[in-house]
Amino acid sequence: MRLGYGISIDPFPLAIPLRSSYPTVIEQSVPAPNTFSPAGRIATGIPLPQLPDISSGVLALPTSVTTLTIPQDFNRGYVQSFNLTLQRELGAGFVAQAGYVGSRSIRLTNRRDLNAAPPGTGAAGRPFFAQFRRNVATTLHEPGYTSTLDSLQAQVDRRFSGGYSFGLAYTFSKAIGFGENNDTGLFFNTADMITRNRSLLGFDRPHNLRLHSVYELPFGKGKKWAQSGVGAAVAGGWQVNGIFSAYSGTPFTVTSSGASLNAPGNSQVADLVKSEVVINGGTGPGQSYFDPLAFSAITTARFGNAGLNILRGPGVVNLDLGIFRNFAITERWNLQFRAEAFNATNTPHFNNPGGSVSSMVLNADGTIRTLGGYTEITSARPDERQVRFALRIYF
Repeated sequence: MRLGYGISIDPFPLAIPLRSSYPTVIEQSVPAPNTFSPAGRIATGIPLPQLPDISSGVLALPTSVTTLTIPQDFNRGYVQSFNLTLQRELGAGFVAQAGYVGSRSIRLTNRRDLNAAPPGTGAAGRPFFAQFRRNVATTLHEPGYTSTLDSLQAQVDRRFSGGYSFGLAYTFSKAIGFGENNDTGLFFNTADMITRNRSLLGFDRPHNLRLHSVYELPFGKGKKWAQSGVGAAVAGGWQVNGIFSAYSGTPFTVTSSGASLNAPGNSQVADLVKSEVVINGGTGPGQSYFDPLAFSAITTARFGNAGLNILRGPGVVNLDLGIFRNFAITERWNLQFRAEAFNATNTPHFNNPGGSVSSMVLNADGTIRTLGGYTEITSARPDERQVRFALRIYF
């Protein structure tokens, strides 16, 4: 039995949110009057930016300049991790283990726009508009967002013996929080909607299965068959290995146009209108991965009712294979030939489908005229089959 616990501070560097805010960086744009005219002449030089007055020690933030800052009283968070594992020998070279592995990330930082407007209020509804006439984001990089990870991790291994080894690993897990990392930014930013940001994290993969094996062919010197002669020279020294992977896809959110929401600083989700979302599994243009009519677009000044990351994209199945052979040149020098195939079956690994329900166009009778990318999978990871040959000399 093994038991572990660790605790550390949140390692996110505060230099990231503080390095580019006004007046550390002052941006200036000098646009041209049109596409046929230059913005200026080199002879006259680049116009000088309007520099702030620092004589009083207090800087007024220009109303048109966005900013990213931190709380004056910054209470840095921390991360706790813990695990409990049981391991047992099964005999015949097999060893099995299973354990619980978890973590609690307390008061992680994330970005929240303090100047986000409630639905239907537009620019005038931004909290700092009436007081300061600010119509741009005022983002606070604050601690206060907790994430959790809970997982079952199981493994069975057979030690390398008799020219053969085998391993199986499986993880069942769930990751929940307010963003994939400390700098993602919140989806909903008005104060009464902050808790709606808590959802499955974008990297959550509940099922993860890995199989690996190494097998030395039973031919050649010291093996069961063809221990000498032509058979040993041709078939001896070969080794085959492989890694098989199968794991769940990542979550995604079904969104809607935010035009009718009219709440600057926030994003919009769709309405979930069916009790169950059927996963059709279609791939390619014109094919729906999930039921497109399970969601509807929002056309009024309110947030949709769908949750964040409630659907999951296609999973991944992959097989990597390798063939090796060792040649003894001398007693000291050896040569190894390697042939490897990554994604040996050339199985496509699709990306998530389009999630904007507002891209879909309906006919007057409610039937679908065009999907417009919604529910369609039109891209895949660039990991088609790759074959590699190599020679290795070692001594």
